[in-house]
Amino acid sequence: MTEPCVLSDPASSLTATFVPHAGMIGTSLAEDGVELLGQRGGLAAYVADHKTMGIPLLYPWANRLSGNAYRVGDTDVTLTPETHGLHTDAYGAPIHGTLAGDPGWRVIARSGSTLTAELDFGARPELLASFPFPHLLQVAVTLADRTLTVRTTVTATTDTSVPVCFGYHPYLRLPDTPRSQWLIETPAMRCRVVDGHGLPTGAVEPYPARRELLGNTVFDHGFDQLAPGAVFAVSGGGRRIEVRFDRGYPVAQIYAPATEDVVCFEPMTAPTDALRRGGYRLAHPGEPGVAQFSVRVIR
Repeated sequence: MTEPCVLSDPASSLTATFVPHAGMIGTSLAEDGVELLGQRGGLAAYVADHKTMGIPLLYPWANRLSGNAYRVGDTDVTLTPETHGLHTDAYGAPIHGTLAGDPGWRVIARSGSTLTAELDFGARPELLASFPFPHLLQVAVTLADRTLTVRTTVTATTDTSVPVCFGYHPYLRLPDTPRSQWLIETPAMRCRVVDGHGLPTGAVEPYPARRELLGNTVFDHGFDQLAPGAVFAVSGGGRRIEVRFDRGYPVAQIYAPATEDVVCFEPMTAPTDALRRGGYRLAHPGEPGVAQFSVRVIR
């Protein structure tokens, strides 16, 4: 059920592993056997308990919602926590959508360096209970020229438009370099101030482009107003990992907990809590919503 698909870069020794039947999660990005993604509890914990690792897809919303109900147009939705893949954080907020570890993905194309899989969201009544917008979800992955590219497409399958609020959560690591020596680089953007529960307060403040040592700094911060092609990076020990928000990701979350040597630059299509507060775009019938990010490893 959870057979991995291993991709190889024709131009380097990089490999990437995705597991379609476990939520289309990326479980590994490695070079010469050196793992560059945080493994945390591993794939088993992700499937069983939705504990994120690697590069998980957060769908149909990224991060938290501030309550168990939302409205889109004339459609009112009430969420029932701990049912149909819906989980909550320590404060009871619905978090990271409903597809963590979902086995319903179908591989539609695969080669040595590419993988495409899709999930028919509209054919799943239990998923529509929390997100009643029928659509086809497709993820296409390519590994080439030292770059992992992830392209996600949302295609409405009825005459109802689909809110686009998803994101990804890549856990990056530099295993041969102490965290105190990790240099992180972030683009110019705007910080969305959050409260003690990780929800936006509504306050915003400028966040100029920066280069700084990560050290003991703890991040769990939201940002918006990113330009297309914005680049985040972590480097150290002769290796640099860039996350480029190629298209359709105007929002980011930076996560670097005190308890783990990882840093996450999370591409998001809409701000945290967008389903309740607004700020998302729609994939209209005949006009699929497309977003793409890439991870480049430089030596």
